[in-house]
Amino acid sequence: MVLRLGEAGLADFEQTLRSQIGRSPQFFAKAPVVLDLKDSQGLAAAADFAELKRLLRGLDLVPIGVQNANPAQREAAAEAGLGSFNGAAAQRRAAPTQPAPRPAAGATRSMLVTEPVRSGTQIYARGGDLIVLKSVSPGAEIIADGHIHVYGALRGRAIAGATGDGAARIFVKRLEAELVSIAGRYLVSDQIAAEHLGRPAQIMLDDEHMVVLGN
Repeated sequence: MVLRLGEAGLADFEQTLRSQIGRSPQFFAKAPVVLDLKDSQGLAAAADFAELKRLLRGLDLVPIGVQNANPAQREAAAEAGLGSFNGAAAQRRAAPTQPAPRPAAGATRSMLVTEPVRSGTQIYARGGDLIVLKSVSPGAEIIADGHIHVYGALRGRAIAGATGDGAARIFVKRLEAELVSIAGRYLVSDQIAAEHLGRPAQIMLDDEHMVVLGN
C-alpha cells in the first residue's frame, strides 16, 4: 500500500489517515506501506522519518520504504531504516519482471552481522547483500539492496532488493517473519503458507509474484 504525503503537514496527514483507517480498521491492520514523497515538503532529516515511522506504527501500519524521494530524502530515509523504491521499480511492479542488473563480479559489497538483531533495531546493507549469522527478533528490520541471508530465525521484517532489484532473494534458516519484501512486493505473516513456517525457506520474485520455496 502506498501513502502519499503531498503538501500536507504531519498533523493533517495523521488526521486524514486516522479518518480513513477508522472506516476499515481490519483492512489496514498490519498493512505494509510505502511513503510516496512526490511534492512533499521538508522531510530531509532522519528524525523526520523516524517520527513518520512512529506515527504509522502507532496506527498499526508497517512502514517499509519511500518512493519518489529526492537524494536528500533517500539518504535520510535510509538512516531511519527505510528502503527506497525508485520510479523504475514502481513501473516494474505493473509490468513483466525485468530484474535490475546485478553489480559486476567482485563489485558487490556484503555486510556481515554476527550478533542477534534485537527488537527495534534497523540494519541496512546499502549497495550489497546482508548476511545475519544469528536470529532477527520481532520488531527488528533488516534491509539490503541485494540478497538477505539469515542463518537463524527471521521473526522481524526483511526487505531485499530495496532499490528495485527483482533478482534479489531472501534465504532463512527458520521462517517466522512479520513481513518479507523484494523490490516493492510484500508478504505479511498471515500470507505465508503454514507449511513454510518454522522451516528453512527461500523467498523470490517469479513474474512479479512473491514465491516461498522450502530449502
